Amino acid sequence: MINRLAALTGVATLALGAAGAAYADDTPPAAAAAAAPAGPTALSSPSMSASLSSNADPLNMDWGPLGKIYVSGQLSGFGSVETAHGGTDQRKADISNAQIEIQKTDGIFQFYVQAGVYDIPSLGTPILASPRYTESTFRYVPVAYVKIAPNADFNIELGELPTLIGAEYTFSFQNLNINRGLLWNQEPAISRGVQVNYTHGPLAISGSLNDGYFSNHYSTLSGLVTYTATMKDTFAVAGSGNLDKTDRSSFVTPIAQNNGSVWNVMYTHTDGPWMINPYLQYTTTPKEVSFGLPSSGSTFGAAVLGKYAFNSMFNLAGRVEYISSSGSSVNLLYGPKSDAWSFTITPTVQFKTYFVRAELAYVNVDKGTKGFEFGVFGNKDEQSRAMIETGVLF
Repeated sequence: MINRLAALTGVATLALGAAGAAYADDTPPAAAAAAAPAGPTALSSPSMSASLSSNADPLNMDWGPLGKIYVSGQLSGFGSVETAHGGTDQRKADISNAQIEIQKTDGIFQFYVQAGVYDIPSLGTPILASPRYTESTFRYVPVAYVKIAPNADFNIELGELPTLIGAEYTFSFQNLNINRGLLWNQEPAISRGVQVNYTHGPLAISGSLNDGYFSNHYSTLSGLVTYTATMKDTFAVAGSGNLDKTDRSSFVTPIAQNNGSVWNVMYTHTDGPWMINPYLQYTTTPKEVSFGLPSSGSTFGAAVLGKYAFNSMFNLAGRVEYISSSGSSVNLLYGPKSDAWSFTITPTVQFKTYFVRAELAYVNVDKGTKGFEFGVFGNKDEQSRAMIETGVLF
């Protein structure tokens, strides 16, 4: 079956697949031509990885006193096939993104609203239908905030905000790979709260008071410090922890992680066609018997994400990661004290705003507990998944 998946990905990959001479005379020189106006620049939100590029010239309108308002969006779908599926269909086809963003990016008062339907496939977890996923997570307006920016160095944001944690973004179109990774599964994705941002030269600092894993309990502190050492090298440290206890538990709010902490050390290097992004992650969860957490626990993970651009249209992205867990009686992965590793490769073609990409991913579980792994009975310790995603970024 794995050979069939590799063949599918290979087929998808193949399918993607005057100045005048100067002179001088006695006459006075002609007046210099006026400088050409600057070309359009892609919006900074939503954030994008180095694989897909957002529309560099999105729709915009002048709304009088409000100023210029930008409208952008994504419409994409995917097909997938996987081994060791958990009782749902082995093959799936669905919408990955049908979203629109409306934003104001200048002046003291700014705002950002992202709305629509989405699916966020993630390694080692079942793929849900997009309406169900949307309803079970951040609903139809996943990101929305106002921003007060008195100057270029300092601003305050309030609303439903993207997380400061981790090296991967939330939605598929933002990332190098279609599937989110094993480390991402331990992280908050979107939180409600307030965030303060400050930049000075190569240093950028963000701090937030929020509800962690979308718990609606505002007791989590998060922070991110980024240092741009050179044009090619960036270092970052991030952390988040709950200062209180909350018994909220849902599909989007895992009770153990929401009461714990998560820490990252990240590095990004870009050099010509290459981009490499290794990072480390450590998480802790508390013992809280009344919440169904009979012991404390932790995870340690390491990942390397990378991309090589063959030309402006075609690139190849990949990810390798490993994660281990501790805790005698708490399940943070595939049973107490289980480990897992994954490998993902994603060839991508983008022409203007249109893209198509394929993906082959593999997950292997070690020291898992039967019933918590893959397959109908949760007794399979490995899973392969092949996907194709295509769409437009308008």
